[in-house]
Amino acid sequence: MSETNFVDYVKIMCRSGKGGAGSAHLHRSKLTAKGGPDGGDGGRGGHIIVRGNKQLWTLLHLKFRKHVIADAGGGGGSALKTGAYGNDEYLDVPLGTVARDAETGEVHFEITEDGEEKILVKGGRGGLGNFHFKSATFQTPRFAQPGEPGEELWKILELKVLADVGLVGFPNAGKSTLLSKISAAKPEIGNYPFTTLTPQLGIVKYHDYQSFVVADIPGIIEGAHEGKGLGHRFLRHIERNSVLLFLIAADCDDIKKEYEILLNELEQFNPELLDKQRILAISKYDLIDEELEADISKRLPAIPHIFISSHTQYHLKELKDMLWNALN
Repeated sequence: MSETNFVDYVKIMCRSGKGGAGSAHLHRSKLTAKGGPDGGDGGRGGHIIVRGNKQLWTLLHLKFRKHVIADAGGGGGSALKTGAYGNDEYLDVPLGTVARDAETGEVHFEITEDGEEKILVKGGRGGLGNFHFKSATFQTPRFAQPGEPGEELWKILELKVLADVGLVGFPNAGKSTLLSKISAAKPEIGNYPFTTLTPQLGIVKYHDYQSFVVADIPGIIEGAHEGKGLGHRFLRHIERNSVLLFLIAADCDDIKKEYEILLNELEQFNPELLDKQRILAISKYDLIDEELEADISKRLPAIPHIFISSHTQYHLKELKDMLWNALN
């Protein structure tokens, strides 16, 4: 996914279809000069429906579609004929897309399965025909209900990347380099902060034709939960991962402190993230020796950890084993 083609947030004005009017028809035929009411109901207005599509990875196709308008329902007819339903408008989205209200922020639903359909905005109901209003004392009603108007609302669609493992770390920790070594992904790699500006996905091949998906999440900085740096824009992607792989460089001044800062940012954003399995990988092992490794090991947080080097591929096989065991 190139940076320009990855879109994980769109805001769309949705207008569902107006319901068709009921009919106020009175039955007439060559045998019946003054028949009773036989007006049919109006058709339902078109819904706006969100549909999961596993072939999609981004919301790019919706980026420039600012207005989505469904058709109105047809009017009712004589002989109790119901009007045609308005055509529904379908919005195909990647799996992991969350729909919410633009004004209140209320989450409506989340799409997690291919072909799953959820109504984002309901079409107006069709009006009742005059047949429904007849009674023993009122046998020829000459009126019918109008259709309900459709709704016009601003909605937000947000994509949360679905991956088995999420790479968490500060900018320039070596996440992109690691992803490029353990998978076929080719993320942009550079020796400066925020090289990665969009989530990158890589499929890691394991034994016996098995595999799992790793997501390189753009670097977190202190204060990210308040919107600093790339802020909330990418923290939400971590919610979809089963295992969190924290990556901290071996030449960092205080690995435990960096880990605690990262953990705090996740907790402030969503406390439930702390319930996920966590593994710590100390990268750039080629920059230290065994004596320094022993010293660092004494001061690490109490979670599974491993020293790795993406440059020399040191312990990358063992890292895959750790991730696979955590996932299974």
